Amino acid sequence: MMEIVAAADSDERGLSLLRVVNILQRVVVFLHSFTVDKTRGQPPTSTSASKAQQMPGMSEEEVAKKVKEICQELILSQESLKEVCDRLQEEINKGLGKESNPEATIKCFPTYVRELPNGKEKGRFLALDLGGTNFRVLLIELGDKCTMESRIYAVPQPIMIGPGEGLFDHIADCLACFIKERSLGTELLPLGFTFSFPCKQEGLTKARLARWTKGFKCEGVEGRDVVELLKKAIAKRGDVKIKICAVLNDTTGTLMSCAWKNHNCRVGLIVGTGTNACYMEKIEKVELWDGDLEEPHQVIINTEWGAFGDNGCLDFIRTEYDNTIDRESLNPGKQLFEKMISGMYMGEVARQVIVRLVSEGLLFDGKTSDILQEKGSFFTKYISEIESDEDGDYNNCYAILEELGLNNATDADCANVRHVCECVSRRAAYLAGAGVALLLNRINEESVSVAVDGSVYRFHPHFHNLMVEQVSQLVKPGIKFDLMLSEDGSGRGAALVAAVASRSSATR
Repeated sequence: MMEIVAAADSDERGLSLLRVVNILQRVVVFLHSFTVDKTRGQPPTSTSASKAQQMPGMSEEEVAKKVKEICQELILSQESLKEVCDRLQEEINKGLGKESNPEATIKCFPTYVRELPNGKEKGRFLALDLGGTNFRVLLIELGDKCTMESRIYAVPQPIMIGPGEGLFDHIADCLACFIKERSLGTELLPLGFTFSFPCKQEGLTKARLARWTKGFKCEGVEGRDVVELLKKAIAKRGDVKIKICAVLNDTTGTLMSCAWKNHNCRVGLIVGTGTNACYMEKIEKVELWDGDLEEPHQVIINTEWGAFGDNGCLDFIRTEYDNTIDRESLNPGKQLFEKMISGMYMGEVARQVIVRLVSEGLLFDGKTSDILQEKGSFFTKYISEIESDEDGDYNNCYAILEELGLNNATDADCANVRHVCECVSRRAAYLAGAGVALLLNRINEESVSVAVDGSVYRFHPHFHNLMVEQVSQLVKPGIKFDLMLSEDGSGRGAALVAAVASRSSATR
């Protein structure tokens, strides 16, 4: 059960399964509480009607005030957010610089994707999308409309942390299964490979893994060309014929997917299990560029901004909770910006705050539960669900607290838990918004669309509006923007990169 929940929490495609699991869990919790109350000879207790429990001598208002004081460090001022923009600008410039790049934390990898879709791409393409606990294989047909069929495959935990050869063998096995199920074995189809981990690209079909993120730790892959590893695994089988036309990450795919419909799209953003952004940059500003200088004089830059702050430049806004999460992670000292924003960590930030409030007697009458004490038990999806309740309504919050073994919460407790969630999600949205504003200012065009994807952005009820609010505060006057939800960006985008590459090579 926990494996299903964890997989769904990190990947929006598992949301439907997760909702079913949640309903079953809540039924079990309700029946359990009914049985316990009945054995005591009492009717079931209505949690929402129970009396307020707070620190001795403190009113509900005083407790709420104390909770807000403790959460204050999660609330970023406009001055701090402007400073974040300034420091991100400096770090991106370092990443684009030939001499400064080796020491830069934001690597700003050129993707070698220079042309955007024109909406006229046609043909059948395969796409392979790896970037989390699940991966997808897709068959995409581009024409007047885009049709897709896909299948999701799990990446078991032992494979995520086992030898690299095992990971690529697993991918090749699933790819072969997909092709055989659709009788595509005799057709040589172009494939776009979305590999959503930090890579240094050396061409459109060559990318060396810089470092693993998102809980992966496969040995023997860092520093190697992931396309070559995939080709080797496929060749070992000998029963699959494909032509890998492009390797990209999910941010580039997200940008390309939206650009197929909206030709003003210049920025791609992911806020899901992890976070990253890409944007269209002028070649003249990319000292790292080693390709030709012919038209078009632009290239999509994969910023890998999840590593922003790894050199200490964000220490002025990081908290004790961020430090603990980083210290206990698989990659201490790495991906610090990501650990303040993404779905892999937001729930854990909230859990740590809640645990502190309980320990100080400000929540649940100072009584905790074994589940709440477990690292990772407060899923990021809980934040979205709690904030989806209408003001003054705590149905989702009560159900979640019961799942966590906290059966005696009050309305006041729920209001304070919701405040914690709001502080965590607002901080994440404002930081992502500050980053987007900086990229829009760099592009400096009159009207730009930002393609966005990821479970946090998709399912948090206020994340979009919070981001728009913050971008509006920091973007240059006169720049118009909109945030556009990408439809299957990492899948369709991979096919579009392959399609554009095929179109470009055919016209040369």
